[in-house]
Order: sequence, then structure tokens, then C-alpha cells
Amino acid sequence: MVKSVLFVTGTRADFGKLEPLAIAARDSGFDVSFFVTGMHMLDRYGLTKLEVHRTQGVKVHEFLNQRPGDPQDMVLAKTVIGFSDFVTEHHPDLVVIHGDRVEALACALVCATNYIRCAHIEGGEVSGTIDEIYRHCNSKLASTHFVSSEDAARRVRALGEPAEHIHAIGSPELDFHAGPSGVTIDAVKARYAIPFDTFGICVFHPVTSEAATMGVQAQSLFDALKASTRSFVLIAPNNDPGSADIFAQIDTLPADRFRVLPSMRFAHFSELMKNAAVMIGNSSAGVREAPFVGLPSLDIGTRQTNRAKSPSVFFADATDETAIATFLKTQWGKSYPRHDAFGGGSAADRFLNVLNDPTFWSAPLQKTFDDAHG
Repeated sequence: MVKSVLFVTGTRADFGKLEPLAIAARDSGFDVSFFVTGMHMLDRYGLTKLEVHRTQGVKVHEFLNQRPGDPQDMVLAKTVIGFSDFVTEHHPDLVVIHGDRVEALACALVCATNYIRCAHIEGGEVSGTIDEIYRHCNSKLASTHFVSSEDAARRVRALGEPAEHIHAIGSPELDFHAGPSGVTIDAVKARYAIPFDTFGICVFHPVTSEAATMGVQAQSLFDALKASTRSFVLIAPNNDPGSADIFAQIDTLPADRFRVLPSMRFAHFSELMKNAAVMIGNSSAGVREAPFVGLPSLDIGTRQTNRAKSPSVFFADATDETAIATFLKTQWGKSYPRHDAFGGGSAADRFLNVLNDPTFWSAPLQKTFDDAHG
């Protein structure tokens, strides 16, 4: 009997990580579907559910789990109710969640309380914000773990998860960056009306524990970028608390030097990164994907604290205009060797090897705490 695999996606970022796994599962004969919710459903963030619908050979189920401005506990509650209703009707054999978002937490909780097999992608990482709390909760709720590195595997073992249920496969989005994007940089510029010959990329998300200061941080960062006289493609922030204050600062940026986009297709974003001069902000792309394609990046603030380190990643506070200016002056246009500490682009194959093992599907769902790591 064909096994059904349901991928939960709430943001453009996690879809970029889940898509390679979903395509591999689809091509291997699994019945693949997506539960689409969160930012994907909101116009202000580019209505990125359309990107999920472009995936051929899969089913897509939509669920609107929030109104703009809803607090995260309300989003959690709404998602629990909606996802519980969905799995009661559709009975997936495996639910795949990613990372540290509140939607993933809601769906992992539903799976745990209903004894539905659940796989967590990229657990065991550290970042220093509430995202880390969500991520570790997801690891405890999930039955299987597909992590990006041996360091992450060690942390998941420290949470009491059995080593036989932890698989280091690398970061799935690197599968895509490892090969040609399928589009040219000229096509990217034409599609998104990017007029710059050379440009940096900026992505600055709110930090939930610092929501009250996000406007000040964004103003400081953007003032430094303006002072550099460089041009930037700026991708809009996610919908966490504090995003409205960042948007207010984005609205003041000069249009002749800042091309502001709500989102981009993943292939186009990959090609954009491969042709950018630098990346700056606090997106995980700056500490994970940028080093893989050799792009120098400046990680701003605390959102990715301790997440990853490589020779091409630098660090600064949003208010440290001197450090930002120095980075832009010394790193603009430089290229670094590919950093592959988080995989070499074979995560989907490793994921599939586990799913194709019959013992994976027969493993018990009653969890126990494994002290063997100590």
C-alpha cells in the first residue's frame, strides 16, 4: 500500500527546504501532499501559497490560520484546531515539519497527541531566540529527526532522543543551490524589475523577544545601508511580532537604490544570491545558504546567534554602523570557497533512503527518554 507523506509549510523559507524532499518522495512513489498555512496565505507577504501550487504531482491543502497582527499563541491555537480536523479526515502516514515556526509546533503537537508519525527537519540547532524554544519542543514531539549536521544530531541526542531515530542529511535547500537554478540573472532582473548592475541582498526579520526595538534596529541598519551609497534588493520580513515597525522603515527607503520585494520564487532567489555582491540581515540564508554559494554575509543582531560559523560570515549589531560600513567596504564583491559543513547537496537522497527502509514505518511511536548520550 502506498504511504502518504504530508509536508507542513508556513513560510517561503521552509518551503524552499521541504520542496527537494517532497519532490524526491513523489518521484519515489509516495503519495505526497502539502498542508499550506501561515505567511503563505497572506497578501502582504507575496501570497506564496502559489509557489506550492506550482509543484507538480502533489496535492495542496490550504488553511488560513491567522489575521494580520494575531499574537503567536492565537496562531498556535488556530493551527492546532485546523490541523487536527485535517488529519482526522485525511489520515497521513507521515507528517513532515520543519524548524522552529509556531505552525510546525502546532502540527507536531497534534501528531504527538494522536500518535501520528512525525519527522522534524533541521532540529538540534541553536539561535538564541524564542525560535530555539519552538525548535527543541518540535524535536521532543517528533518521532524522527532529519538534522543538518553532526553537531545538531548531538544536541538532539542530548534531548533524550534515540540515536537510531536521528539522521544527519544536511540542509535540504542546499540540494537546490548545488546545481544550476534554471534561470539566468537577466531573467531574474527582468521578472522583478531589478535595475542594478551590482547589488547586495538584505533580509531583516523581526526578533520576537525584541519586538519593541525592531523599528530602531531597522532604522539603524537601513541608515548604514543608505550611507554606503550601494544598491540593494530587499526582501520583506516575515510576519512575526515587530514586522510592522520594520515595514514602516522600509517605506522610507529611496526607490532608486532599494528594490523592495515581498518574496521571490526559490529558483530566482538562488540565482540572485549567486550573482550578489554581499548579503546582509538576519535570515538563516545568510548563515547557511550564502556560505554554500561563496557569498560574503553579515549577520545582524541575535536572531541567528550561534547558528553557524564559516569564513564568509561576519557579525554585527544593527546599531553598529561602523562595523556595517566596514563589512560593505571590505567584502563587497568578494567570493569565498563553498562551505559545505551543512551538506553538499544530497539531503533528498539521504531522506529517501530512510523512508524506503521498511523498518522506518514499523518503529514504535511510544517515545522514551534515552540517557545513552551521557
